[in-house]
Amino acid sequence: MMNSSLVPLNQSSTDVSNTTLPFCLLEAGYSYIFNTCLLEVTLILLLSVLIISGNLVVIFVFHCAPSPSQHTTTAFIQTMTYADLLVGVSCLFPSMSLLNHLQGLEPKLTCQVFGYLVSVLKSVSMLSLACVSVDRYIAVTRPLTYASLVSQCRVRCCIILIWLYSALIFMPSFMGWGKPGYHGDVVEWCAVQWKTHPAFTTFIVVMLYTPAALTVCFTYGNIFKICRQHTREISKRQARENDCSKNHFSHLSHKRYAMVLFRITSVFYILWLPYILYFLLESGGIFHHPAASFLTTWLAISNSFCNCLIYSLSNSAFRKGLKRLCSICDLENFERHPQIKCSIIIFYIVLLHLH
Repeated sequence: MMNSSLVPLNQSSTDVSNTTLPFCLLEAGYSYIFNTCLLEVTLILLLSVLIISGNLVVIFVFHCAPSPSQHTTTAFIQTMTYADLLVGVSCLFPSMSLLNHLQGLEPKLTCQVFGYLVSVLKSVSMLSLACVSVDRYIAVTRPLTYASLVSQCRVRCCIILIWLYSALIFMPSFMGWGKPGYHGDVVEWCAVQWKTHPAFTTFIVVMLYTPAALTVCFTYGNIFKICRQHTREISKRQARENDCSKNHFSHLSHKRYAMVLFRITSVFYILWLPYILYFLLESGGIFHHPAASFLTTWLAISNSFCNCLIYSLSNSAFRKGLKRLCSICDLENFERHPQIKCSIIIFYIVLLHLH
């Protein structure tokens, strides 16, 4: 049954009993014309469009104008981007649910599958960011042996492990351990009947959130510390050595690139912190509120758009790649780059499928 606090305040109980209303987590924004939670649908659809379009641009730039440097880091960033793109596509599910297009599906299985998929995708993003920080840490602390330590084969194996680990860690949600998150709470069964359990929540925090956060704090803390030390040492010897300027710019490049990735990681945890805190409070039976569940969930999911936004605005290699892509796509140069024509055709095919 629908909680009476979620029913529009200006509708009488008689009307409620005779009308099938969608389940709304927010008390405001109900539309009698469309018989839907208009505010929730608008927010989710807007976020979905931003996430899908933003990450498609990043993928397109990486594919058509790849940067020759930081190829291993780019592999992790691309993994994160594909995961974020799939998050945007999956966000169409709650929109269709609010628009009453999924009434024929079994509620329990639908909630479990959707919650599991979104949780896995966000776990891939989180672990990819942790791997990026480790990659940059090795590049700064082991510059001479970096190429041998971080090979293409090892990077591919690491990406496969990220997906496997993310898929396995949330598998207990199908075994009755509890709800892995609030991504499907716009569906009534997910919010009312699918409960969180302290044991499963603790398991996720210990096995995913905490190790990823500690890894990022350790690696970036040491990266900035080492970059500061190198910058001071190089500045002292700059007048005496001819090649110091080159080394100085190399360390500054490492620091600038680390700053971009640190911003992405910081925004990730800032947006996800309210969600994680509410997850812990609700699992412990301390606090529960439908609006807080909706707002913290979609604030966290908005990170899938913020990642591509920050990366595109802050990373000089990405901006150069975007400019290079624009120049290549110029009509005068179009015929000389058949691979770009093929990529554009694929791009439009993807857009048509998403539409």
